[in-house]
Amino acid sequence: MRRKIAVVTTSRADYGHLYWPIRDLASHADVALTVIALGPHLSPEFGHTAGEIERDALPIDERIECLLSSDTDIGMAKTIGVATLGLADTLGRLRPDLLLVIADRFEMLAPASTALALRIPLVHIEGGEISEGAIDDAVRNALTKLSHVHLTTTERARRRVLAMGEEAWRVHRVGAPSLDHLKRSRLLAQADLEALLSLDLSTPPVLVGFHPLTIARDSLREAPALFGALAQLDVPLVFCYPNADAGSRELIRQTQAFCADHPRARVIVNLGHVAYWSLLRCASAVVGNSSSGIMETPSLGVPAVNVGLRQKGRERAANIVDVVPETGEILAALTRVLSPGFRDSLGKVINPYGDGHASERIVRILTTVALGEELRVKRPVPLDDGRCYAEASS
Repeated sequence: MRRKIAVVTTSRADYGHLYWPIRDLASHADVALTVIALGPHLSPEFGHTAGEIERDALPIDERIECLLSSDTDIGMAKTIGVATLGLADTLGRLRPDLLLVIADRFEMLAPASTALALRIPLVHIEGGEISEGAIDDAVRNALTKLSHVHLTTTERARRRVLAMGEEAWRVHRVGAPSLDHLKRSRLLAQADLEALLSLDLSTPPVLVGFHPLTIARDSLREAPALFGALAQLDVPLVFCYPNADAGSRELIRQTQAFCADHPRARVIVNLGHVAYWSLLRCASAVVGNSSSGIMETPSLGVPAVNVGLRQKGRERAANIVDVVPETGEILAALTRVLSPGFRDSLGKVINPYGDGHASERIVRILTTVALGEELRVKRPVPLDDGRCYAEASS
């Protein structure tokens, strides 16, 4: 009997990370894989990135429409509800042995809570990390407590999951699967990338990845400082689209207005994971508040300026420069990292997020972990006095 494994992907934010695990699971003789796409993947507004999955010759077995065309936190909350309704029918029919989710996007609460109600064991990638300036931090921790198998990117993240009371046999450090692209994906040569994106890359651009600050009432409060700094920077700029969060539509509008006033600036709705990694390799620096700027740039030795609160607390390598969201500070940091001396100093940077072999570890764990009640029943970890929490509080 092949074990039935379902994978949920909601957007380009997670698909680039899940690409190699999906491909390896799909080709595994002992796995019957189901890929479920929902949310921004099915939205033309965010590039209809389900098409990227299809172009990669990977199956989309189930599609769940759930993303509200909204720019508010109420829209985010309703999206979770709509996704839950669709997933209840889909997962109730499929009944997989394992459901795989990744990271910390708010819409991932829908498959996790649905799986809980249907007694489907949940596997979570990238638990135990920290990003204090986004609701993602709480989402990530909630997913950890709802999950039965934990696949962390770093050793410190593994220890945090253990500190949350998870049994040690359930927690595995595998590394960040996005880094597998450097080992296994064929990145584009500069000329091919220029033709694909209609960009002149003879002068390496600064790549801008900036998202709303979802923990704050004013989710765009840090954006003016970033745009103010970029307006004073005389280099090519390439903006990536933000995630589908409250404030993202207004951020897109501001980005488009900036690009209209600055001929050397360009915004791209969806790069795709190979083009993104290829462009990242060509970039002179990355600036913004995206997790990619912290997790992936060290493997390429690309400098990154991390702005503001969103990624506060996340582990980082020596190529990362943290700045407060003030125009002068951001501009000074960009000037520093764009200097030849700074780039030259990054030759031996070690990426704490892994070595590019995460997918093979993930597949090995998913195809060998014991199924059934042993997996579903999570037991409390003993306190220092040897008793479990339930006994101590009775």
